[in-house]
Amino acid sequence: MIYDNIIVGGGPIGLACGIEAEKKGLSYLILEKGCLVNSLYHYPVNMTFFSTSEKLEIGNAPFVSHNHRPVRREALEYYRRVQTTWNLNIHLFEKVLNVDKSFNEEEVYKIKTSKGEYLAKTVTIATGFYDIPNLMHVPGEDLPKVKHYYDDPHLYSFTDVAVIGGANSAIDAALETYRKGANVTLIIREEEINDRVKYWVKPDIENRIKEGSIKVFFQHEVKEVTPTEIIIEDMNSKELTRLSNDFVLAMTGYQPDFDFLQRIGITLSDDHIKAPEYNTNTHESNQEGIYLAGVVCGGMKTNSWFIENSRVHAEMIYENIHLKLKK
Repeated sequence: MIYDNIIVGGGPIGLACGIEAEKKGLSYLILEKGCLVNSLYHYPVNMTFFSTSEKLEIGNAPFVSHNHRPVRREALEYYRRVQTTWNLNIHLFEKVLNVDKSFNEEEVYKIKTSKGEYLAKTVTIATGFYDIPNLMHVPGEDLPKVKHYYDDPHLYSFTDVAVIGGANSAIDAALETYRKGANVTLIIREEEINDRVKYWVKPDIENRIKEGSIKVFFQHEVKEVTPTEIIIEDMNSKELTRLSNDFVLAMTGYQPDFDFLQRIGITLSDDHIKAPEYNTNTHESNQEGIYLAGVVCGGMKTNSWFIENSRVHAEMIYENIHLKLKK
């Protein structure tokens, strides 16, 4: 079988793409390497979304939350209901390894996965950015106590925890672990807490710092992690400070799988953003028939696209695919 479209990624935007393909009467398949909305599943258990529930809706399915802003548990329930409602054609726990057109003279892509191969006339990449953490590149980063993904604060109760970063994920981790009894120290490269921190959280962390409940080292960076300590450096004076440490939560952000994008022929900008090339009207990449949807469009600027402002990508993409396949 040759599908009209294969969607790589089963997150909210991948599901939105499947819904639009369904509306257009296209044959399609969604391939997701993990569980349904895998990235959301791996979010911290107590996470609250910045967006309100109606801005997370897809497929005209209402998202009813008990809170002004939904929490992770509610989002997982909502997207399960979306899948139940639309019965989208999706394969879970099947990782896409490559997308290749060179094997034939037809205008058809071969999609190789961890479980098999598929053929498709077009491909949509909706893989997000949560797979690969931005590393600190310091000695000791590979120690088991260094975590790039934060889950449940109970694990860190009554321990010395260093949280690296000054944006939302770091501040949430610092506050939650502090409230579960951890001795928390924030290590931040910038001069202050990031302005993008959720406005209802920012006063909380600032007050905890002011009262001394959470220690902070601004304009410091990690130089080394040992089994019992973390060594940080003042970025101005170059003075080193050694802190007793049980866990390091390196909330340094994440990035798209650039190797995968380049392997399938997507051109990236030659600056530090590594923005993929695509038509902003149709979201078709420099590779004809391969489209980009969601956060992956931003390259390293992972804060430029969210569920709420990239839901429209699906409509743009499938209007173009529908017109192209009708010719």
